[in-house]
Formats: sequence, C-alpha cells, structure tokens
Amino acid sequence: MNSTRTFCSGPTRKMTRREMLTRCSTGFGALALLGLTGSFRSEDAAANILQNSQPHFEPKAKSVIFLYMDGGPSQVDTFDPKPRLREENGKPFGLSVEPTQFNSVGGSLGSPWEFKKYGESGIPVSGLFPHIGSCADDIAVIRSMYSEFSEHTNGIYFLHTGHGLQGRPSIGAWVTYGLGSENENLPGFVVLDGGMIPPGGLDVFTNGFLPATYQGSIFHTGDQPIANVIPPGESAEIQQNKRDLVKRMDDGLLNRLGHAEEVEAAIANYELAFRMQSAVPELADLSGETAATKRLYGFEAEYAHTRSYAAQCLLARRLVERGTRFIELTCPKTEANRWDQHSGLTKGHAQNALAIDQPIAGLLKDLKSRGLLDETLVVWAGEFGRTPFSQGNDGRDHNPWGFSIWMAGAGIKGGTVYGATDEYGYKAVENRVSVHDLHATILRLLGIDHERLTYRFSGRDIRLTDVYGNIIEGVLT
Repeated sequence: MNSTRTFCSGPTRKMTRREMLTRCSTGFGALALLGLTGSFRSEDAAANILQNSQPHFEPKAKSVIFLYMDGGPSQVDTFDPKPRLREENGKPFGLSVEPTQFNSVGGSLGSPWEFKKYGESGIPVSGLFPHIGSCADDIAVIRSMYSEFSEHTNGIYFLHTGHGLQGRPSIGAWVTYGLGSENENLPGFVVLDGGMIPPGGLDVFTNGFLPATYQGSIFHTGDQPIANVIPPGESAEIQQNKRDLVKRMDDGLLNRLGHAEEVEAAIANYELAFRMQSAVPELADLSGETAATKRLYGFEAEYAHTRSYAAQCLLARRLVERGTRFIELTCPKTEANRWDQHSGLTKGHAQNALAIDQPIAGLLKDLKSRGLLDETLVVWAGEFGRTPFSQGNDGRDHNPWGFSIWMAGAGIKGGTVYGATDEYGYKAVENRVSVHDLHATILRLLGIDHERLTYRFSGRDIRLTDVYGNIIEGVLT
C-alpha cells in the first residue's frame, strides 16, 4: 500500500475513540490473521526452499509409490529366513529380551512358512509372497531396519514424518513441497484409502506446518474417488461464474493482507478442486484398461480384498502416468485387521498377504512393461517388525529393533539383500538402517538433498530428517 494515500478529502479533524472503533472494527480480524500468518515464517525463508521446483541433483525417480503395511509385518515370516528359529521352535528364546508391548514372552517361534529362492539373484522369499517373489530381481530387500518406537501410533508418525509425535509434515508433503507436481489438475500427494486409516488418523498424512497445499488428498477406489467432485445440477457456465466470483473475493483479501501463506494455500486448493472436476473422473475410469492388465493385478481373484487392493495398485499406476509425485496405499481391511498379529499369526498374516501379493507384483510388472519402473520408486514397509519369540501360543509382539522392508524401481539395485539381523532375526546387527536413512535415500533418488530441504518454523530451519540421515548407498545403482 502507498504510504502517502489519504482516506478522506477536505479538512481533516480529530477522530473520536468511538468513531475509530466503529470504522476499524471489521479490520481487527484481518490484523489477527496477518499476525498469525506472519509469525512463523520470515520473508527470507525462501532462501532455503527448492527454487522453481528444481531438484538439487539429477533425479532417478519422478514419483514414489509407498506401499504402507499397517501394523508391522513379521520379518522372519516374510523376507528374513531364520533356520535357527525353526530348530529351536518352542524352546526358551536364546537371547536377552527387551521390554515388549504386552510383556507376554514365550519361546522361540519358527516361521510356519517355507522360504524359496527366486530369480537369478536367489533372494529367499516366504511362501506368503509367491507373486512378489517372482519380482525378486527387481527389488532390494533391507533386512536391517530399526525404529525408535515400539507402539503403533508413535511408530507410524515416525515412519511417515521422521518424528514420533503428532503434527509434523508427512514425507509426501515434504516431497511435494520440494518438487511440486507434474500435473496441475491433480494433487501432488495422494493417499489411496483401502479401508484402514492407520492409528494416528489423518495426521499421518498431514502437511503439518507446511502450507495446506501439500497435505495428502484421500482418494477411494471406485467410480468416485472423491465425494462430490462434480457438483450436481449445475452447468459449466454457472460453476465458472461462481469460481470467478470467489477468485475476485480471494484476490481482494490478499490485496488487503499482503503475503498470507495460509490464505494463498486455501486459494490454491480451491483452484485445484475446480480443475479436479474433469481430471478425477478420467483417472477413475478403468474402461480403457485391458482385460489382461486387470487380470495381472488380480481383478479376477476369488478373495475380495485382493480385488480391492488390485484397484488401488492400478489407480497408483494411473496416477504415476499423470505426474502425481507421491502416492501412498493403505492396507485393505481384511478379517485379520492389519498385520498386527499378537495372536492368530498364521491365519492373519496369510490373509493380509493374500490381499496384497498379486496386486503388488502386478504393479511392479506393469510399471516395468511400460518403462515406468525406471522412473518410479516403490517402497514396501511397515512401522516395525515382530518378535522372533511367541506372544501366547500363536502370535508375535512388536519389534522395532530389527525388521525388513524392500524398495524397487528408479535407482534401486534389484536382486539385492542389504544388512542383516542376528541369527534369530531379533536385532539389526549389520549395516543398520534408520528411518531417517530411509527418508534421506528416498529424497536423494528424487534429486533432493535432505540436508537442504528445510522450512523455517518456530524460529528454526526444520527438515524431514532432523539432524540425522545417511544415504543407503548399498541399495543404489
């Protein structure tokens, strides 16, 4: 605003206190809003932001598909075979035991599933995952993950945000903050809801202190991924007139406030919602997909949850094709209720594996056949693993001290096994990998230096990896 501008003409006079309150009352709210929007971020904070959505390095990946395994799959029953557990099944556990979630510690519990070596690499994969096993030469299994939390909600926040408490931005928000999206008609961070929102709720996918533009957008499978994406009974002309009116009002507010990040983010979200009215129905329309493609993913499977997860995986591929930067898939709501088998391990893990095995393998093979796997990073991970000793007769407790994840696609050295746990599969002992290391590596493959991707908040420059994080060089090409 021009400081020499006058607000009245003619002779000036003193304003009474009553007149001042009357004229200024409607502006107090704007003053409060201006104070809030300016209190957390300084004008020079942009120096630490990736300018023009350009990466720091030449990226290997354009997009990330995060296959989140809610509840914590057992490493010794999936990708980390331990013959000694089977030899000592039922006997007292051979190592000292850390405090567990429920203090119910039984004997050693050998895996009920046989492991088979797959591909030229010979990576051993549990009988739970015959389809994923067929993709062994494309994946890198990390057997030496560890976390700092043994409780679900804190562990889930830690895996997603690098912090064990509520309120920090999710990794998908950080990625889109750093790089933006290649499709202006769809969100850069999409969460495909399979029926199981994790403990911790929607804050697992939050933008935290980043602008609201970067929060995760929840999509469902089916003909209408987002409710009310197309307003009923209104012509395109009426919608455009409403949009123009809202834009004029928003612009007027910004002109009065100046830079107000929250308001700008809200305006951007309104604009995106309008553009999504045409983009989302086209995204959800699977009529152009061939029968062979749908069969590959598992659309014809007998198990209903296989079919539902197949729809998620196919939608993820279609989002990648359209330039969405970060896609997270949540688990289908099977009868087992997540991977959290404190009892009923054999039945529960089998049901969850049956739901995801064919769709995930179909996704990897479909991406590869289309040339998209070379530019898409696929990550499979839970918040922690399970104990190698039993809880009750047929269950495993939480185990953050050593567990397995895998990565595939852009920049990943397929057919690789990295790190190791001890002979029981209890604790990571070789090439230990933290959650911060995983985050740093994901960002690196996207061309981002995790130490330089920061945001000024509450008086300090904050980053996803805090003051930690090393690149997992052993799994990179």
